[in-house]
Amino acid sequence: MEKNAKIYVAGHRGMVGSAIVRELERQGYTNIITRTHKELDLCRQDAVEKFFAEERPEYVFLAAAKVGGIVANQSALADFMYDNMILEMNVIHSAWQNGCKKLEFLGSSCIYPRMAPQPMKESCLLTSELEKTNEAYALAKISGLKYCEFLNRQYGTDYISVMPTNLYGPNDNYHPTHSHVLPALIRRLHEAKEQKLPYVTCWGDGSPLREFLYVDDLANLCVFLMNNYSGNETVNAGTGKELTIKELTELVAKVIGYEGEIHWDTSKPNGTPRKLLDVSKAASLGWTYKTELQDGIRLSYEDFLNNPMRAER
Repeated sequence: MEKNAKIYVAGHRGMVGSAIVRELERQGYTNIITRTHKELDLCRQDAVEKFFAEERPEYVFLAAAKVGGIVANQSALADFMYDNMILEMNVIHSAWQNGCKKLEFLGSSCIYPRMAPQPMKESCLLTSELEKTNEAYALAKISGLKYCEFLNRQYGTDYISVMPTNLYGPNDNYHPTHSHVLPALIRRLHEAKEQKLPYVTCWGDGSPLREFLYVDDLANLCVFLMNNYSGNETVNAGTGKELTIKELTELVAKVIGYEGEIHWDTSKPNGTPRKLLDVSKAASLGWTYKTELQDGIRLSYEDFLNNPMRAER
């Protein structure tokens, strides 16, 4: 990408989109286009078509999505599928119609089968059934990356996709029921510390294994791939390291300074037992992550403390 190229970041107010904007600015890109949801509803096809016809961005980072944790996914299956499919199809199709040079689609590691061989290679996509608790979101993301692949194959476009592992960092969503596990733990353990609670209760038994990537590291990879990768197969974004939810909870408690007990409610679902990405493809292209988990959690907690309104989203 040329430093003055017109670059549209869809979802620039979200955690991923805002990190991509920061990374682009850090690297000296000067012509970044953004629109708030109020200015442009990406679920409205006519509005998206009008925007692309008028602006004609040369490069697109598609980081906009309707996201949430287990509770949100299970309670709004239809909403998650519809909103994400409509949004991504509108943006990808309009980018193609208006001659976009390159588009990068941001997905999620939940696209891979529930019992995929670990660590999960890009090639295991669609080899067996998905995890039921986020099936709707996964199907929408699979549709987006496949549409990029099919446009490449039919029309010779240069559209790529990247599949991040669990993300965290500045501008995360700390909502008590609609957030992902790490920001949810930051909020709950902070409140427990403030209220001097003797214990907190977490869902499941703490045994699932998870991998976490600091969002600014993902943004660095996204810009790297836009400049260095073309291909129909997606690229995994992760650290290649994992820990149990129990270990994660204890690490968050350590960073926050909560000294109470952690109890586990085994009547609640665990979710996928293990989700570790094979990151050898990104490594072979010359990229690796920079931020270790404890350092990233500390930075995230500082962000949470400095931006209290985010906790209310």
